[in-house]
Amino acid sequence: MIQPTPLHHDVEILPMDEFNQELVNNVHPPQWTNPTPDGKYNLVVIGAGTAGLITAAVAAALGAKVALIERHLMGGDCLNVGCVPSKGIIRAARAWAEVNNASEYGLHISPEHVTRNFDVAMARMRKLRARISHVDSAHRYKKLGVDIYIGEGKFTNASTVEVAGQTLTFTKAVICTGARAAAPPIQGLEDAGYLTNETIFSLTTLPPRLAVIGAGPIGCEMAQSFVRFGSQVSLFERSDHILPREDADAAKVVQAQMAKEGVSFIFNSNVQRVESRGTEKVLHYEEDGQSHELVVDEILVGIGRAPNVEGLGLDLVGVEFDQRAGVKVNDKLQTSNPKIYAAGDICFPFKFTHTADAMAQIVIQNALFPHPLGFGYASTDSLIIPWCTFTEPEIAHVGLYEHDPQSKNIEIDTFTFPLHEVDRAILDGEDEGFARVHVKKGTDTILGATIVAAHAGDMISEFTLAMKAGVGLSTITGTIHPYPTQAEVIKKVANAWRKTTFTDGKKQFLKKLFAWTR
Repeated sequence: MIQPTPLHHDVEILPMDEFNQELVNNVHPPQWTNPTPDGKYNLVVIGAGTAGLITAAVAAALGAKVALIERHLMGGDCLNVGCVPSKGIIRAARAWAEVNNASEYGLHISPEHVTRNFDVAMARMRKLRARISHVDSAHRYKKLGVDIYIGEGKFTNASTVEVAGQTLTFTKAVICTGARAAAPPIQGLEDAGYLTNETIFSLTTLPPRLAVIGAGPIGCEMAQSFVRFGSQVSLFERSDHILPREDADAAKVVQAQMAKEGVSFIFNSNVQRVESRGTEKVLHYEEDGQSHELVVDEILVGIGRAPNVEGLGLDLVGVEFDQRAGVKVNDKLQTSNPKIYAAGDICFPFKFTHTADAMAQIVIQNALFPHPLGFGYASTDSLIIPWCTFTEPEIAHVGLYEHDPQSKNIEIDTFTFPLHEVDRAILDGEDEGFARVHVKKGTDTILGATIVAAHAGDMISEFTLAMKAGVGLSTITGTIHPYPTQAEVIKKVANAWRKTTFTDGKKQFLKKLFAWTR
């Protein structure tokens, strides 16, 4: 048998220090040797982000013969340029903010005695990312029984994929190639240069002046972090407030905190062109119909994602797709080619790591255990998807918003309880925010919830679990919550619903009952 030779596909992630070298050695080993295909695979997975990794690992654990193809870095966006590095620097930025506000807690630190080192904060992030990368490494997945192929995967006919000069034959295939940062068509932006989530984590020097285009989750998280590090941050947004998807009053709480920390907001704005002046970048923009310009050192673009559909040979195998929405799938995550499935950011509007994980489970059931075998099929229609923006305070949400189109056909009761009436939030100095829940009118059935709080992402799961389990607010009111915790706000908002069930008629009846029994 001819032995395959190492690929020598070197990948460089700046700065190429010991931590990034460790990362690369794990998720794109420079001298990785692809296996030699030996017979047909039950499943060939293209893309080793969250959806691809979970699909491959679980399928292999069930006994399927699985191949996993990755052209760049295993772990995808989440590990390399998304959840992991962003939360690493958010934590560092929070520590810097805590030092700045320490006098409130009786700790007096004079500015001349504080040394701030942005490069150390970024190095900490890279160190922890490298440590976590073992979980997504090529060597670990090989031990799990998955055949790992490093290279460009492309469909060559209805049952084969080509990668690095080898042909893999499959019974079923899954497209998990994800999405990348999208850039707006702004004149001169490409020439001037800009950062995205894929490049900002390579910084080692703090930009004194940073412009952020787009006030979605990425833009807001990074704007707040960098203003805490000491950058002068200007945040551009076409609408009149940040986080347009969220309830306006929820976004307003976060916006007020960011403004307090020094972020400048440029709302109702349109960046028309960018030019370079030496090492500086100049943004020419309109705000409320007036022309302005802003000089900065770096520009971060955070306006959305574009699906990675290029170079896969999708036309050849009859997989429908478009450049905006990505690969088209049904509720089973099956593409227009019934042998090929898709999961993750490549095909779904909710581009979250935890959603990709859930979709992988659906793909495994539907691709490996088809309906005729008696297992039934799993559907994306059953997914209840929470999400969180990791600003301070955080905004977390699950289910319907009151302004959602589908809510117009459902009568809804909404209950809101403020954090400034929750003891632990007051004591923590984190009492800006609220918990809000929407229920079907006249019932305790939870249709959606929003939490604005320092730990909203940790708290939203109680509502998510209740919705998944089909239990309502009456179950939450009957559940003991430890005191004092910020999560007590969930029981308090449920109690707000409970009070409405105590009608005047019930009250009058009880008054008469108690009078009779005296």
